[in-house]
Amino acid sequence: MLFNSIEYLIFLPTVFILYWLLNKDLKKQNLLLLIASYVFYAYWDWTFLSLIIYSSFIDYYIGIKIYETNSAKAKKNWLRLSLFSNLGLLAAFKYFNFFTESFAEMMLLFGWQVDHVTLNIILPVGISFYTFQTLSYTIDIYRDKLKPTKNIVAFFTFVSLFPQLVAGPIERASNLMPQIESVRKFKQKWFHDGVFQIAVGLFRKVVIADNLGVYVDSIYASPDVHNSSTLLLATIFYSYQIYFDFAGYSDIAIGSAKLLGFRFNQNFNLPYFSNSISDIWQRWHISLSSWLRDYLYYSLGGSRGTALFTFRNLMLTMILGGLWHGNTWNFAIWGAIHGLLLVGEKIIFSALKIKNAGWFGYVYPFWVVLLSWVFFRAKDFEAAGVIIKKLIFFDFKIPFIGDTNAIVTGLSMLIIGMSLDLYLYRSKQELETLGRRLTPIKLGAVISVIILLISLFYSTSNNFIYFQF
Repeated sequence: MLFNSIEYLIFLPTVFILYWLLNKDLKKQNLLLLIASYVFYAYWDWTFLSLIIYSSFIDYYIGIKIYETNSAKAKKNWLRLSLFSNLGLLAAFKYFNFFTESFAEMMLLFGWQVDHVTLNIILPVGISFYTFQTLSYTIDIYRDKLKPTKNIVAFFTFVSLFPQLVAGPIERASNLMPQIESVRKFKQKWFHDGVFQIAVGLFRKVVIADNLGVYVDSIYASPDVHNSSTLLLATIFYSYQIYFDFAGYSDIAIGSAKLLGFRFNQNFNLPYFSNSISDIWQRWHISLSSWLRDYLYYSLGGSRGTALFTFRNLMLTMILGGLWHGNTWNFAIWGAIHGLLLVGEKIIFSALKIKNAGWFGYVYPFWVVLLSWVFFRAKDFEAAGVIIKKLIFFDFKIPFIGDTNAIVTGLSMLIIGMSLDLYLYRSKQELETLGRRLTPIKLGAVISVIILLISLFYSTSNNFIYFQF
């Protein structure tokens, strides 16, 4: 079920009303959330519910066994089983074809033709997110940072809670489980925050991202026939499309959770106002970047040891983080570019004994990240190569405009969206708590304006970009 669909517009208020009618019975509330979450996911494809249930059951049981076992070796074996089970799901559904095809291509370099097997399966929506979420649970128990729950309904709800089920934020059990297992009370200020953030999220996604996507899709479909200026404009548009698309999704997820009495962690914090590459990664998709840091980078050794050891860990983390997004070499290259940028920053900042690049730090991150988006968006490595070549050997011709209405709409709505972000940045406020500052009349006025903008500038391109991951 898509957040920007009529179905969700009916689903969320229905769950909201039934949920708060049960506010005196925590068990029934959690059971309702679990059923509602399964309905939400089954609306896409009910057959893949079995994977969520399997992952939930495995880590519920393993979490208890890790905690109750005294043997360090047995604890590690139980953790390995959790890793094997969750990463095995990802390997089978997301990476099997990638690995077999890559192996066959590598053998061709040595003159050997190898027949490879591919699986004719589709990628289950959300599998990259909920497997990471359950993995963090068992790893935290193994590290003695968390005690397991024996409330199976609460744990299954933690894994499948519908606002964050298919595209995050990737919530830690240390934050979400205590909320699920505790009595929740309706808070009017949270209601205002949630409604406002949902409305802004819909505006960001439906009005800004989708309208920018119309131009991006048309240009990236055949990059070889367009000039450098056109490709640059499309890439700039894409850099804002993906930001407002996923920021919009996170806004709706966090806002929906607040309506139900849950506080999710912030997932975006104005990343295009960053003053370094490392700062961008502390502001962009925060739940994923912090997961990669805590469970991958630190597990590899982090910054302990020599500089070369640290750089190796950074590169491995970013390459694997790139592959988490998609099962093609484009994503691996995208991750490697960011790894090299992070390593380069560490070397330069250390040599100059500075913490950031000053005013220049607000300029270069956006443009170097902009070039990396080419690999993220291009349909394959060959297309990315064509675009990068044309951007390097720039021909300074007038860009192709195409649908003038789409361009004008996209630019005008982008200006509104970035103006809001600039306001948040300069006033040092967070979107998550802005709704409570509005009176009911002002809140109603804002929502009415957003509804009007959506009705005027709604685009048919309605899939969320991160659904493919």
